[in-house]
Amino acid sequence: MIKQKLMQLLGAGLLLVTLTACGETENSQSEPKENEQTEQETDAESSTERVLTDAMGNEVTVPANPERVIATYLEDHLVALGIIPVAQWSVKDGTSIQGYLQGELKDVPTIPHDLPFEAVQQFSPDLLIMDSASMVEGGKYEQYNKIAPTYVIGTEENNDWRDELLRVGEVFGKEDEAKKVLEEYDAKAKGAKEQIENKLGNPSAAAIWLVGGSFFVVSDSLSSGAVMYQDLGLQVPKVVQEISASAESNWNAISLEKLVELDAEYLFLINSDSASGSSALNEALWKNIPAVKAGNVFEFTPDESWLYTGAIANGQIIDNILKSIVK
Repeated sequence: MIKQKLMQLLGAGLLLVTLTACGETENSQSEPKENEQTEQETDAESSTERVLTDAMGNEVTVPANPERVIATYLEDHLVALGIIPVAQWSVKDGTSIQGYLQGELKDVPTIPHDLPFEAVQQFSPDLLIMDSASMVEGGKYEQYNKIAPTYVIGTEENNDWRDELLRVGEVFGKEDEAKKVLEEYDAKAKGAKEQIENKLGNPSAAAIWLVGGSFFVVSDSLSSGAVMYQDLGLQVPKVVQEISASAESNWNAISLEKLVELDAEYLFLINSDSASGSSALNEALWKNIPAVKAGNVFEFTPDESWLYTGAIANGQIIDNILKSIVK
């Protein structure tokens, strides 16, 4: 590094002498252009260690250009910023992963979602990024930090995905890229909202997840619920409002009897039971749900992005909604 800087200084000195001899030493020529200077400063920053304070107040020394990153359940943000982790989130012994990201992560090995210490060590990471404080409670932070510098994104289990993306961008010195991703997503959501309003006015909708013979409805402010009701401005059905008022999870249990009361014009069904026959969908109560009777049910697989959140996941949800209801 020192040799490189000396060579740069020597080159700059020779250039200055040459320009002086030729009588061409105008300030505009001897000073770097503003965008070139910014790029040089960014390169310098990315090539050195930085000390950042995470959501828990820990001072974390982030290595220069980390290459072996584990950021379980934050892969959406990584991919949006052009970063491929050394291992990706999974449950059920690696059989369940974030299918919607596999175009970018298909060759990335899996790691259990709860990050056992031994599994983490096997990947020899140079940086760990944790989604929430709950992942490192009970003395776990100290153990993880012995393996690699460990940065905690937020204190809550359901952090705002926009804030998460910005914080991940900060960790990698990609703040501008993160802001651009958000701007592009917001523009996409705005355009989709206008399409829906122009075509359908202000319809109501709900997302239901069928898994293990049981139904769950998405919260009105989390996951795909935030996309539907906040970003796209779809109406929140009363049943969804009732359940969301006391809910703490992204997806909350709902009975078939309650589903019959679901006053949604459109129903998005994420079906995890298709392999076992989806017998619950043959129940008489299911067939009496208003959206089902109207033929306005649109089915998706759990490999799509409805169960997740982030710029990529939410963008795909918007695409699926438009394909479904905007003919």
